[in-house]
Amino acid sequence: MRLVSACLLGINCNWKGKSSLDKKVFEEFEKGGLFPVCPEILGGQSVPRANAEIVEGTGMDVLEGRAKVMDPRGNDVTEQFVRGAQETLRIAKAVGADEAILKARSPSCGCGKTYDGTFSHKLVDGDGVTAALLKKNGIVVKTEDAYQ
Repeated sequence: MRLVSACLLGINCNWKGKSSLDKKVFEEFEKGGLFPVCPEILGGQSVPRANAEIVEGTGMDVLEGRAKVMDPRGNDVTEQFVRGAQETLRIAKAVGADEAILKARSPSCGCGKTYDGTFSHKLVDGDGVTAALLKKNGIVVKTEDAYQ
């Protein structure tokens, strides 16, 4: 079993209230073995919602209390991102997931690169909060970019 970001399957749950449908990932879903999750909704956020970025760190820094997740208005949404990551990990364990296909560059799901916290579309090295927690627990994480 593998987890997959629900937005990649066409579910309107991203911050804009839209999907990020990826046809190749959806084809994988149709074969079976993928369990959809949206860490941000699992963390208690609404749809739509303000976009958010990790400020001055990575997802692991957020989990360890050294960085925050903020929206452009300065609202701290760190708690919701951490809660969403924890709930996603709980689901991963419950369904026996050993891999996850997550949305690239997301402050939750990004793997390898996320936005830098300045809301200027600049990328930095690092994982989102959920990706970092899943990796820490031995789950292989990749993004939809691996299917292109």
